[in-house]
Amino acid sequence: MSHVDHFSYGLLTPVLAYVMSSIGCMLGLLLTARARATTGSHRTRWLIGAALSIGGTGIWVMHFVAMMGFAVGGGQIRYDVPMTIGSAALAVVVVGAGLLLVSRGGERILPLLGGGVLTGLGVAGMHYIGMFAMNMSARVSYDPTLVGLSVVIAIAAATVALWFTLRVSGALATGGAAMIMAIAVSGMHYVGMFAMEVQPQISLTPVAGARGVDFMLPVLAVVSLLTLGLLLAVILSPSAKELEDDAALMAQLETRRGAGEQPLAPAAPAAETPRRPSLFDSNDG
Repeated sequence: MSHVDHFSYGLLTPVLAYVMSSIGCMLGLLLTARARATTGSHRTRWLIGAALSIGGTGIWVMHFVAMMGFAVGGGQIRYDVPMTIGSAALAVVVVGAGLLLVSRGGERILPLLGGGVLTGLGVAGMHYIGMFAMNMSARVSYDPTLVGLSVVIAIAAATVALWFTLRVSGALATGGAAMIMAIAVSGMHYVGMFAMEVQPQISLTPVAGARGVDFMLPVLAVVSLLTLGLLLAVILSPSAKELEDDAALMAQLETRRGAGEQPLAPAAPAAETPRRPSLFDSNDG
């Protein structure tokens, strides 16, 4: 008999988790599109923002929101704070590493596969670190087959996500890609959760750690501010088309300067020609 309930709040937590993942992935794809149109330090900054969006909101926040629906036989569940924060940092770092790898490798297959494996293993590691951060009065074991399947899903999802960051542009394509990424992230999470086998135990010792709800308010506040800031950065920054137009104009000016051509001076206004007297003009003399 299973003592685990993954949906203790019904569809609220999986739907909310999916929505948060979609938002994070969509914003991350918008930021990587900006990164493709820039170079140097500007590209690095856009990729850092994308790592925060995809790794932080799209993956880790999705994971934590979904965990709010996890219950074990009515027992208390607490979270190890440093380990939980460490799992969030790991998600952002591995996504950032994957983005930098594929951005430097262009559309070559080896950097894409390498980035997918690296990011996928990191995301799986984030997930299981987050699960190990749970403290409860129970004995926990894992089904190795489902654990392996969750890792495979994480690697496949990461590879597809990195491919999207190289190709996707436009509102419709970006939204569709983000929803696909969120499905993969949610699938990986719940496969990993179903790998858990929990046997509650009686313990007179209070469960150590923080309540999940103690994380939710500050996490949502920080994520909301971060998302708003990154979204404003995307809206206020020049689009790829505008950057291309500026680059073309600068190239044209450099070509003219190299050829010794002078900028075209504005045409002088034409001199007025004397008007021939008309019969209707008054004659004062």
